[in-house]
Amino acid sequence: MTQTTWLICPTCRSKTRIKIRFDTVIEHFPLYCPKCKQEQLVNVKHLTITPIVEPDAMTQSQ
Repeated sequence: MTQTTWLICPTCRSKTRIKIRFDTVIEHFPLYCPKCKQEQLVNVKHLTITPIVEPDAMTQSQ
């Protein structure tokens, strides 16, 4: 039997609506949390969730 678990939101640490198995590998997945109402890009490998932090856009000066 393979181990399954719910994906956890990296911000508020609550369960999301997505269930994954131990051998699941996800890259650049837009994870939405219904509790904190935020969407984040995450990577998942061996049940380890790593949020992807993108830098803010810089303004151009003349």
